[in-house]
Amino acid sequence: MFDKIWKLYLKYREVILYLIFGGLTTLINIISYTVCAHVFYMDTVEGTSVAWLLSVIFAYATNKIFVFQSRTSTFAMLAKECISFMGCRLATGVMDVVIMYLSVDILHFNDVFMKIVSNVFVVILNYVFSKLFIFSKKQV
Repeated sequence: MFDKIWKLYLKYREVILYLIFGGLTTLINIISYTVCAHVFYMDTVEGTSVAWLLSVIFAYATNKIFVFQSRTSTFAMLAKECISFMGCRLATGVMDVVIMYLSVDILHFNDVFMKIVSNVFVVILNYVFSKLFIFSKKQV
């Protein structure tokens, strides 16, 4: 039984770890936003931006080390990987801000609920970007 579970884990290791760390990144994003918006009374765009920054720092470290096990042998490769990561995350971060602004500030939906909905789209796109462009095995 354990052997079958272990083989399944090894087969889907990357996706499983991405879901775990993506879930933790999402949790950091939602909690950070909630604290910014409801404790520090930041507006939607400011709170979403701070939450984005904190979650992107966490996501880069965990994706590089644990999920995609990216090894960069030169500073130039590391810089390229980091810039690619930040650029893709900036794109999904802008999408997150737009979704939050439109749904919360314009349409007056619940902010925490919309943060969760927005993060579903962000996590999916971030995986695709990470897999295809950032931590591609071709770069090593």
